[in-house]
Amino acid sequence: MHLNLKMFVTDLDGTLLNDKGSVSQSDVNTLNELGNRGIIRVIATGRSPYSYSKVLSDDFPVDYLIFSSGAGAVDLKNKSLIYTTEIAANQVQEIVDELMRHSVDFMIHEPIPSNHRFLYYRSGNDNPDFDRRLAVYQPFCQPFAPGVNYGSSAAQVIAILPHDVEWFEKIKCSFPELKVIRATSPLDGHSIWMEIFRRDVSKAFGIENICKLTDIKPYEVATIGNDYNDLDMLSHFPNSYVVSNAPEELKNQFEVVKSNNESGFTDAVNKALGL
Repeated sequence: MHLNLKMFVTDLDGTLLNDKGSVSQSDVNTLNELGNRGIIRVIATGRSPYSYSKVLSDDFPVDYLIFSSGAGAVDLKNKSLIYTTEIAANQVQEIVDELMRHSVDFMIHEPIPSNHRFLYYRSGNDNPDFDRRLAVYQPFCQPFAPGVNYGSSAAQVIAILPHDVEWFEKIKCSFPELKVIRATSPLDGHSIWMEIFRRDVSKAFGIENICKLTDIKPYEVATIGNDYNDLDMLSHFPNSYVVSNAPEELKNQFEVVKSNNESGFTDAVNKALGL
């Protein structure tokens, strides 16, 4: 029983959202109960604020949103940005040059708050998941002109790779001065999304910022996730859970609760509160 629990942080896709892309009534009730108990509710997601707004309404019972894997955070009650981060223009150009050298398909996202808009580079390789993401964001993206310097900062760069962990790790080594996060594609559930950010960006970084704002200690925080891009927050805070649909590698490291299709969020909250 964690009597001093003051904040509960959940990932969104594959954790709070079920496979149909909705939140169970049980989980909504649990979020409301956390609010009644004065426990701060946080969603930490790889989605941009625009993408988040496509699946959850303005009155959804949550207090803070950590978006784009920690690149920024929003106080949802006051509709105000808590912080933002961006990759410097010279570093963006280095990323572009290196990814092109590896013949990788990638997207360069504009700085926050317009980070749902991006330029994209297509290598010419067959990449259905890349095409799928372009279709989703069709109104907000346009092709990048190779040979032209990018010339500005960016919120993040996303490269979409086949499920080849060795290749991911090889490319990751090219960016020692940046934060490179591995995520499983939310579109096909198989491809690897290489998310590149400023060095200090992570979901844990976002949670720490909210902790400072609310005067909450790490041992008063519980987290739940389902994928590799949750690893930093799961490892950083002592009360951490993963849903049973998470990869075995994560289930071997953290306490396992029910799946995202079985209200795993509620199961984790009950365990955290000793209910």
